[in-house]
Amino acid sequence: MIEIRAAKSRREQRRFLDFPIRLYRDNPYFVPPLYMDERKIFRKDYVYYDTSEAVYYNAYKDGVMAGRISGIFEVAKALFDAVEKWGASKGMDTICGPLGFSDLEREGLLIDGFDQMSTYEEWYNAPYYADFIDRLGYVKEVDWNESRITAPADYDGDLDKLSDFIMKRYKLRFGPAKNVNDFLDKYADGLFEILDKSYDQLYGTVPFTDGMKKLMIDNFRLLISLDFVAVVLDENDKVVLIGVTLPSIAEAVQKSRGRLTPACIYRILKSKAKPEIVDLALIGVDPEWLNRGVSTTVAAALVHMLQRPGIKYAETNLNLEDNYAIQNLWKRFGREIHKRRRSYVKKLNG
Repeated sequence: MIEIRAAKSRREQRRFLDFPIRLYRDNPYFVPPLYMDERKIFRKDYVYYDTSEAVYYNAYKDGVMAGRISGIFEVAKALFDAVEKWGASKGMDTICGPLGFSDLEREGLLIDGFDQMSTYEEWYNAPYYADFIDRLGYVKEVDWNESRITAPADYDGDLDKLSDFIMKRYKLRFGPAKNVNDFLDKYADGLFEILDKSYDQLYGTVPFTDGMKKLMIDNFRLLISLDFVAVVLDENDKVVLIGVTLPSIAEAVQKSRGRLTPACIYRILKSKAKPEIVDLALIGVDPEWLNRGVSTTVAAALVHMLQRPGIKYAETNLNLEDNYAIQNLWKRFGREIHKRRRSYVKKLNG
């Protein structure tokens, strides 16, 4: 017998949060989110609930929790049925995902690259999930690919020359900052304005609310280093481009099973000071500058970052397969497409 319970009580909420940790406890590629961040979804003042509604379900088979999504098709179907009925009750006619509340959340079902280490920013799932979703009548809506980027072999400095030419031609300059707090104080507003403009036409994006901005800035204060961020300003000190790269904290979080223990904090700070792998978090260009070649400045800065002693490679995280601007940018680098994710869609009956 299969029973679906809404995760309303503290006990059910705790089981909802703990289940992926238990399901993938022996999987070397799974990286959990920070538990302290995940449990915020059950708070009434969670920043996304100003503009969204959400429901969370646990599935039990013969009295034993079988998952939020599990390896038993009947359980998966019951979970999807519950969400589909909830969506229809809210007047919705289409269901799509897996998506988060915004494009900055974890999203996409892993369909290729199951033997690759997940990044902290994305979910890991077992191979059988895609088969379940296909059998439930869902079809592909979009795919993302993820790449491992290295500095181009035999780099001859062409990107630096082109970047210098463009910076001089348009009277651009890199924005200075004394420290991380100074960087965020000076450029956070420009960052969000650029992201709202440049991501506007991309799949799954929504405008930033004040709560989302605060959440993102709080996370950045812990993780970013001035060595791995760049802001380009025009002659009027307006932000026209921004790039944010983060040290990979996947192993640090994996070892603590998502708990922010003292040992985990130590590993995060160590990764921040001497990263071996970096995660590309955000690259945004003001649409008015797209056809002027300013993205070359990001490419040139990324080459030098990847040439730093100790850096092995960068993870791009999710790039839409039809985002040709970013796909073409990576052709200038050593590139291995090692993961692929998918968002599905299905029309709801009634």
